[in-house]
Amino acid sequence: MPVDPQMQGVIERINNSGLPPFYSVSAHEARRLYKEARAFLSPPAPGVEAVRDLAADGPAGPIPLRLYRGLGTVPGTPLPLLLYFHGGGWTIGDLDTHDIVCRTLANRARCAVVAVDYRMGPEHKFPAAVEDAIAATRWVSQQAAALGVDAARMAVGGDSAGGNLAAVVCLALRDAGGPALLFQALVYPATDQRMDSASHAKFGEGYLLTRNNMLWFRGNYLSPADYDDWRASPIRAADLARLPPAHIITAGYDPLVDEGRAYSDRLVTAGVPVLYECFEGMAHGFVTMGGAVAAANHALYRLGQSLAQAFKQERA
Repeated sequence: MPVDPQMQGVIERINNSGLPPFYSVSAHEARRLYKEARAFLSPPAPGVEAVRDLAADGPAGPIPLRLYRGLGTVPGTPLPLLLYFHGGGWTIGDLDTHDIVCRTLANRARCAVVAVDYRMGPEHKFPAAVEDAIAATRWVSQQAAALGVDAARMAVGGDSAGGNLAAVVCLALRDAGGPALLFQALVYPATDQRMDSASHAKFGEGYLLTRNNMLWFRGNYLSPADYDDWRASPIRAADLARLPPAHIITAGYDPLVDEGRAYSDRLVTAGVPVLYECFEGMAHGFVTMGGAVAAANHALYRLGQSLAQAFKQERA
């Protein structure tokens, strides 16, 4: 399938923008550039029932969070919850860059969403992001009553680096005996830090997420000794059984497509129910581009459906 015409338009606009690649600037400047690009490609922010910022207790201090309650939900009613970890190569991205994604999922699934602003590299190297993701999940579970959420109906999700963190949280909490998670929503997750799949070679230039940027992101987050640690590469975990059901979305022109598909296959082999969908004409990062790419809105609709079904089954 060829690149989707809308996605091709985005690729051409970015290629012709004259903006420097992330790897050529400081992390601080890359974060600014990324936030500006997200705002340019995003649809209008949908309204939600309520939104507020708060903070979880973390291993290195407070972890900023943002709590959303989906439109039409009843105030005071404990809602099922999605913990969401934003993408950005463990280097860029924040609560604002993925605000619309979180609002949309809260509305689609009629749930609460807590977005997690975990520590990032190069200032905070691995496993800081993992530690914050786990700590935030535990804290929300412990504070569920005060937050108006249902600790018995918790899911995790994220895109790219955030999908990596969501997968790792599932593994870590399974091995630690809880808190229990009932679903994982992984959007083009990074699952193998060796970055040696065929899709890395095939799509590493010309499709937004370039090889040089990926190497820069990985270097900001990891040392080579970390690549095979399952907390960095969840596909390298010895056992993927007894994990929550998953919905995994990939993009056909993404360097990460092979490792997303491989992680799905390993989960299925381990007995984990998986809905795997590849948006064949898309490139990496597309779910944040709903102002320019219609498939972004469809992908979030599909994730919202899956979350709503998972939450409903658990309540029944």
